[in-house]
Amino acid sequence: MQYGKIEGLEKPVSKIICGTASAPLNGGKDCTALLEGIFALGVNTFDTARVYGGAERTLGRWLQNSGRRNGAVIISKCCHPDIFGRKRVNVRAMRADLGRTLRMLCTDYADVYLLHRDDRGVPVGPLVEEFNAMHAAGKVRAFGGSNWSHERVEEANEYAYAHGLVPFTVTCPNFSLAEQVGDLWGGGVSISGAAGAEARVYYAQRSVAVVAYSSLARGLLSGKVVPDGSNALKVLDKFAVKGYYSKENLACLERCAKVAENRGASVAQVALAYVMCSGMNAFAVVSCSSAARMRQNCAAAEISLSAEEIAFLEGVQSR
Repeated sequence: MQYGKIEGLEKPVSKIICGTASAPLNGGKDCTALLEGIFALGVNTFDTARVYGGAERTLGRWLQNSGRRNGAVIISKCCHPDIFGRKRVNVRAMRADLGRTLRMLCTDYADVYLLHRDDRGVPVGPLVEEFNAMHAAGKVRAFGGSNWSHERVEEANEYAYAHGLVPFTVTCPNFSLAEQVGDLWGGGVSISGAAGAEARVYYAQRSVAVVAYSSLARGLLSGKVVPDGSNALKVLDKFAVKGYYSKENLACLERCAKVAENRGASVAQVALAYVMCSGMNAFAVVSCSSAARMRQNCAAAEISLSAEEIAFLEGVQSR
């Protein structure tokens, strides 16, 4: 496993991050064997959130019973809209959600804590100050925004610098080789494709770590869709179809399959390598239901794509 650094954390962070937003981890049941298997591969970082069903409880049970807390990096999130879609980006919700998260995780701190959504009508100042208060109290190590635009991240950090505070050092957008063509749940921010080029340049030039969710385009680039895309509508769920089903992305899949064949790798491994070879301090979040599948994903961290391969994958040049 390859590891990276997130400013504010002393622990190394695995370049492949285990996502917990899908079964069985979000079911709230005992997943000790799965989590132990994943941890044994060197994947020490786990991405969760208040709204991921029973995922925090699942992780907390494992952390408490296994004694793995000191070696694990836990990312969680707060202030997701409520069940009626109402925005909750405010200091009161940050405090309430953190309290519940720490209880579920059976820990007294989160390694990384993120605002799960943004509300551009809310000034950044109070949010930055609350994060700093959590940090000063030892409850949060590093912090930032999930589904925040790079402009809003910049606004938050300018406030932090102007007031002598700790800035955002983590962002969690959608980023993959495939371009997101539809907002899956509302309020999402993607830095994929041509539309995300400016954001990628911004993050490449700064010390803000990029935790990329849906790094396999919600299954489109996982290997279950054949290279010509003919079975896509049969094997992808409705969210994947909404977010990624397009002729451009099917062409992207075909190019990815060609590079994978030349490399003797899988489509998923090449797609994950693309995220990690982006020029940013990027980490790829991957959900899986078996340690064996995670082992295959981990091999992507060893693949260094050439500039020519990246250009081909992006459809910039032919091979």
